[in-house]
Parts: sequence; structure tokens; C-alpha cells
Amino acid sequence: MTVYAMVHIDVKDAESYAKYAEIAGPAVAKYGGEFLARGGDCVQMEGKGRARNVIIRFKDMDTALAFYNSPEYQEALKHGLPAAEREYTFVEGV
Repeated sequence: MTVYAMVHIDVKDAESYAKYAEIAGPAVAKYGGEFLARGGDCVQMEGKGRARNVIIRFKDMDTALAFYNSPEYQEALKHGLPAAEREYTFVEGV
């Protein structure tokens, strides 16, 4: 079943976050992920919003988790986590 990563981000350090993105993008591609939304305009209708929002489609939950736990993505997180406040969720599609 298709799985979507939903990521809501407030970047605090643009330079470090750029390094995260440089590493994370190829890691997403390696695991067959496809960016569906990536930082475009967003209108927050309810709840707490974040400045940047990303949606990535993966083949299934196993693939999504393999991506997140991969050495490549874990290396990206060394730059991304200190540079931003965010929520990262995987959800199965319908």
C-alpha cells in the first residue's frame, strides 16, 4: 500500500538545512520516493502551521522506513534536525 511522508518544517538555520536537503534528496530517490509537494504556498486552515511543507510518496511502509533509517538519510538528519523544528509522519494511503 502506498505510503506518504508528511513533513511540516520551520527552518532555523538555512545554511545547515540546505546541506540536509542536498543529502536527503538523493536518499529519497534511492528508495523510490517521489516528491509530491515541496515547499510551495500553503494556507493553514486549522491547528499549528509550519512555514514549509513536504509530501513524499513511497511504494509501501517497509520502503519508507528503510529510507528513513538508511545510512544516507541518517547522515542528512545530522544537518537537518539541529537546523529546524519539524514533524515527520508516515501515513498509509487509501
